[in-house]
Amino acid sequence: MFQIIRRDPFRDLMNIRSMMDRIFDSAFSTWDFEEPFVGELPLDVVEKDDEYVVKASLPGMNPEDLEITYSGNTLTIKGEIKSEEEEKKGTYHLRERRYGSFARSITLPSTVKADKIEASYEAGVLKLTLPKAEEAKPKRIAIKSGQKLIEGKVADIKQKN
Repeated sequence: MFQIIRRDPFRDLMNIRSMMDRIFDSAFSTWDFEEPFVGELPLDVVEKDDEYVVKASLPGMNPEDLEITYSGNTLTIKGEIKSEEEEKKGTYHLRERRYGSFARSITLPSTVKADKIEASYEAGVLKLTLPKAEEAKPKRIAIKSGQKLIEGKVADIKQKN
């Protein structure tokens, strides 16, 4: 004998919701927000005609805790974000701020003048200016042609028509 089951859209939505909850729970259960920061340092690198400009976001960082080196076309930024003392009186409900050491190296496509590199730090942004070496700067090359250049004036064209 067959049973007729009445369709319940609300029950279907609840089943979908419970499946989505299980997916998100399993995906985020492996994340440990208490681990020290050992990640990538976000950078912006812009190439201009005569220099490279590198910007790094380092909010709350003390500039004295940074080490910047340049060797063999490779720029390296190292540092450490020190952990603050934990609150002994309260209980954390959320703790997302990262701490620990980090390092980031990038290889630039051309050589720079290492002795002319400038660094500044303002409002949590490290800005490095790396001037290109003379041999790395683009040079305009004139094209010579065996054809004779013919010049005309607009007035000459109107008179012929």
